[in-house]
Amino acid sequence: MLGIRVQEWRFSSRVMSPIIAAGIAAAFLVAAVLVLATRQSDRIAWERQSQLVSHVLSEQVAKVAHDQQSVTVWDDAVKNTQVLFDPKWVGSNLGSWMHDYFGHDEIFVLNGRDKPIYANVAGADVPVTTYATGHDRITPLVATLRLKLAGLPAADAAADPGKFHTADLAVVEGRPAIASVMPIVSDSGNVAQLPGSEFLHVSIRFLDADFLGGLSEDYLLDGPRFAWDAKARANEAAFPLRTNAGSVLGYFFWRPDRPGWRILWRTSPALGVALLVAGAIVAWLTRRLRRASRELEASEAQAQHLAFHDPLTGLPNRALFNDRFDRALAHSRTTGSKLALLYLDVDRFKNVNDTLGHPAGDDLIRKLSRRLTSLVRSADDVSRLGGDEFGVIQTGVKDVGDVESLCERIIAAVAQPFQLLGNSAFVGVSIGVAIAPADGVDHAELVRKADIALYRAKLEGRNRFRIFEQEMDFTLQHRREIERELRQALEGGGQLEVVYQPLYSARTEDMVGVEALLRWHHPTHGTISPSVFIPIAEEAGLIHAIGDWVLQQACRTAVLWPLDHVAVNVSAVQFRSQHFAARVLDILRETGMAPNRLELEVTESVLLDSAELSARTLEALRAAGVRIALDDFGIGYSSLAYLRKYPVDKIKIDRSFVQNLGTDMASDAIVEAMVSLARALGVDVTAEGVETQQQREVLTSIGCDELQGFLLSASVSAATIDRLLGVQGRAIPGLIASAA
Repeated sequence: MLGIRVQEWRFSSRVMSPIIAAGIAAAFLVAAVLVLATRQSDRIAWERQSQLVSHVLSEQVAKVAHDQQSVTVWDDAVKNTQVLFDPKWVGSNLGSWMHDYFGHDEIFVLNGRDKPIYANVAGADVPVTTYATGHDRITPLVATLRLKLAGLPAADAAADPGKFHTADLAVVEGRPAIASVMPIVSDSGNVAQLPGSEFLHVSIRFLDADFLGGLSEDYLLDGPRFAWDAKARANEAAFPLRTNAGSVLGYFFWRPDRPGWRILWRTSPALGVALLVAGAIVAWLTRRLRRASRELEASEAQAQHLAFHDPLTGLPNRALFNDRFDRALAHSRTTGSKLALLYLDVDRFKNVNDTLGHPAGDDLIRKLSRRLTSLVRSADDVSRLGGDEFGVIQTGVKDVGDVESLCERIIAAVAQPFQLLGNSAFVGVSIGVAIAPADGVDHAELVRKADIALYRAKLEGRNRFRIFEQEMDFTLQHRREIERELRQALEGGGQLEVVYQPLYSARTEDMVGVEALLRWHHPTHGTISPSVFIPIAEEAGLIHAIGDWVLQQACRTAVLWPLDHVAVNVSAVQFRSQHFAARVLDILRETGMAPNRLELEVTESVLLDSAELSARTLEALRAAGVRIALDDFGIGYSSLAYLRKYPVDKIKIDRSFVQNLGTDMASDAIVEAMVSLARALGVDVTAEGVETQQQREVLTSIGCDELQGFLLSASVSAATIDRLLGVQGRAIPGLIASAA
């Protein structure tokens, strides 16, 4: 027994003890290696996240100034602040726009003496005295900018706005914020400014919960917060926020990703097994660490991708597009090569969303992006800039023909039907192009010119491309001038007038109605045609106010006239408003006009778009007794189909068919067919553009109900209609024309 025990002791001391000791040492060694690897992994992750935080904060400071640039380098901004201060314009374009579109919290405009003349807080105009409370930290930024601008022409600041501004972190109203000051300068150089007298635009973006929440969502930062001191909570990392002068404003905290400790927590149950199968566990841990490293790299790569790519299409987003465009421009300047910037906007995309739903709209954007990508070379870039807007950078352009060929291929490809959720959808695309160096070599200037060319493509009917020409810039500025003066005319001054052209019964020759027509008597340009200013009013959102004013004037004036009806033209933009029918009925009640005496004239374009809304509006108006007339009948491709689908009370034969009556048998036959069709559908017929006695006789003989034209009467003032109806009661055809 004693010998056995001695053998066991020797075995234990000579074999088991070393094995146990080796096992324990191996376990400690594995544990030490694992802990070391865990800390190293966490340290690398923290360093990378710290770099990301530093980059993100710098980018946010630069973004505030970049946002300002979109409104401060602008002729209209100088005119409406320094030349003639327009608080309404400033509030809309320099105040609420910066809050609503870019998320700026406080906006101020300072005059040449650095005194506040406008203040906006949280999207609402406030007294300028607000600037005096808690904004003393902005004064050094203003002073620094004044030193930069001293003695320099304002055009220099417009040419390189990024150079002539100041931005910094500051404490505003006791809250940490990004403050940026930028001069308001002319983009064309045509508005003279005395150096040092420039008005300044001040924007403030607080580092509040909304700001931090945006960082968390966009850059996958966990639990971001701001504090004045460096005291961190458990599992938090701190990053000092330094001003331009190097002083610490406060500290940015977040909970850094700790992949190493996550892995250690998951693998801790396996550590006991490692004592028995150390080799297998080491191999397993190696594989796990390798996998963890790959996951970390993949996570960082995904975050990087999301920061610079559109999540729906996978295409580069606006930030990456701008970076690549800058690189392409630098290469173009170095090599002397040409490049083209294409701005694309999808036509009728809203119709797809409205009729098929947003999932179909998303599917359309994805399929469209694939078509665009397949059309360009590998050296070119396609990006989604937002919504239904895309950008293309075409490099290595030899001549304009290369650009035109690409644009034509894009338009043809987009015109092909898209299969969306079992439906065929048809859209188009409008393209605006700027070419470097012919149109400039500056990023902002080329973007502006491509945008102007896109605007022209849309204006000319969409589904086409336009390459920038200098005339487009002049035209756009002219349209802006008309828009501005039209707004002033709407505010008063007697420039707008409603005149009336009589309509006569073809059978009795009595005046039975009038058509209200708008005239704009400009104080310097004379009478401006509605065909010029109405499209501008529609685009600028003024058409609703103009339409209401014309309808009010017509109803208020004609309510006492002994006529069957007064006709008022309605814009397609007006008619597509969901509140249009209710507004018409309100005006009828206000003026006392009977609904059955009002006749609204619409064109086929009103019925082509937003068919469901148009049908509801027509139904509501006709149910109230308002008459509907289809104007310019016969010139649209869908007249007959829409007459059956949308019942109307009258059709107005376009003057293009009337002008050849009596001299062209084909015109006679067409007009007679129109009248016969109207009779079959039970609607009245008015012929417009009657200018000869022969036209009048033919129209009367084929059964036309009403006649309108210069043969019978020109458009006249309301006072003339009052006098004629009040004196005679029955007007003789042609009398008003001679009286006018």
